[in-house]
Amino acid sequence: MSKYIIRKLLMLPVVLLAVSFIIFMILRFIPGDPARLMAGQQATQQDVEMMRTKLGLDENIFIQYADFLQNALQGDLGNSMRSSKPVISEIKSRFPNTMALALSSYTIAVSIGIVSGVLAAVFQYSLFDQAVMFMAILGASTANFWLALIAMNFFSVKLGILPLMGSGSWQHLILPSLSLAFYPTALIARMSRSSMLEIIRQDYIRTAKAKGLGAVIVYCKHALRNACIPIITVVGLHFGVLFGGAVVTETVFNWPGIGRLLIDSVRYRDYPLIQGTVLLTVVMVVLVNFLVDIIIVKIDPRIRLD
Repeated sequence: MSKYIIRKLLMLPVVLLAVSFIIFMILRFIPGDPARLMAGQQATQQDVEMMRTKLGLDENIFIQYADFLQNALQGDLGNSMRSSKPVISEIKSRFPNTMALALSSYTIAVSIGIVSGVLAAVFQYSLFDQAVMFMAILGASTANFWLALIAMNFFSVKLGILPLMGSGSWQHLILPSLSLAFYPTALIARMSRSSMLEIIRQDYIRTAKAKGLGAVIVYCKHALRNACIPIITVVGLHFGVLFGGAVVTETVFNWPGIGRLLIDSVRYRDYPLIQGTVLLTVVMVVLVNFLVDIIIVKIDPRIRLD
């Protein structure tokens, strides 16, 4: 177990280094000149060149990356081109809002998805099973931004029971969380159902039933533990989808999080801020996947031998 964890930990810096390099290079090929944007449309070419020198954009691209990497290892992601504030402070002010949105959506998706999927498998072909599968297909085929607009129109404009946009109270979190959780809930429910159906048809489950064990013990203790490995994998991988989906959701609901910060930084070609927000998202996804790998190994010790 310890060797497995050490091996995974040694891979983390390599993954983060590769991702940071890819992000850095891709941003340099985004159309538009950040020096021109910062200097203003009325600025002369000399002013633009002075701004480019000030931002360090006139140096070789690999030198720029080396400087960025050296500073990042010291906890310095640079200053925002637009606000001149440290990128770290910009992210810190928005990060709690995004985490609140992601965790609330994650909780909704995991709890409803797993419970409904397991029950649908246990009561296969029942009316409940058909309802769960219908909602799963609907959730997988519904665009996140469209659902958000429909929810805003119904609950805020027509009924007036929930805030339309912004933040400030827990009520502001309800609509964004439900909108963001709809798709992953559908995916987790389908995976939970298919995984449970495969397990409950195994011989050892029939044997457990033949011994007279109760349904709760058979399905929760014997079946669910073996069925949860693919479920946990999907749950872990979907954390990145929630973070990515938060960009659209935060923009629609005017939620002051990392997603809106990323959209604003892209609009102004704010390289340091884009790099910081994307790198943070990648780090979160990599860490969650690392934890998922450890949990799976704890559940199924046979994976350690592989």
